[in-house]
Amino acid sequence: MNLRIRSADDRLQEAQGKTTIALFGVSGAGKTSLLKTLPPAETICLDLEAGLKSVQDWRGDSLPIRRFDDAVDIACPIGGANPAAQPEEHFSEAHYAHLRGLYPDLAVQLDSKRIVFVDSITDLTRQAMAWAKTRPEALSERTGKPDTRGAFGLLAREVIGLLKHLQHAPGRTVIFVGILERLTDDMNRTVWQPQMEGGKAARELPGIVDQVMTLGLFAQESGPDGATAWHHDPDKGSTRRLVCRSANPWGLPAKDRSGRLDVTEPPDLGALLSKINQTPKG
Repeated sequence: MNLRIRSADDRLQEAQGKTTIALFGVSGAGKTSLLKTLPPAETICLDLEAGLKSVQDWRGDSLPIRRFDDAVDIACPIGGANPAAQPEEHFSEAHYAHLRGLYPDLAVQLDSKRIVFVDSITDLTRQAMAWAKTRPEALSERTGKPDTRGAFGLLAREVIGLLKHLQHAPGRTVIFVGILERLTDDMNRTVWQPQMEGGKAARELPGIVDQVMTLGLFAQESGPDGATAWHHDPDKGSTRRLVCRSANPWGLPAKDRSGRLDVTEPPDLGALLSKINQTPKG
């Protein structure tokens, strides 16, 4: 047992070097290009969708991932060993030690990165579903035929476990990027939701991360008093902004646990992290 009381100074120091973000936007919004606003020497991009064409001039490192098994193996050294995991489980002490022995150079490189950019969580869940369909849990015990419910249940458990493991990554900021889709409900209302395989992982993600942001297109409008304000216009807007607060008038996914962000902010992740982690006065 390793229990100890942490002081306020300890918590503040940890919080300043560690933030988890879910960043959503429609396809083509320029989510991946926000890599250019992060320090390249300190950032690693986990590339799950071969989508780095838009940032060819970015000088940071990337790691292509095409299988869910590989995503799990990369998440383990990033997040460290989970002392609660059993030896045969993912992220256990045994799993962690095995991977550091198998890939010593990669482990050292990952240790030097304080920002992990996961592009994208949408493709992560697709890889997870392809993997889940091959597992015994995805087959009916009675008939031996594919069991979709079993596959979705396994996907949810494994993806949520991976997300929570990265949530606990010591001294690291982890940014999960995902596609946002626009739906129209039965009342002809526009609804925005993350595009992910399996509803459970999508529902739980906002509760796992510190910040939720949506990258959208905006236009400026003048009010009756002559003051200008940003208006979300996904079809004709020309200015990109990050929506950062849940109480936004457009119903876009957002959450600010830091309490330091405005309803919308410029699309600069480096500046936002500085604002989120600024040292309180007093």
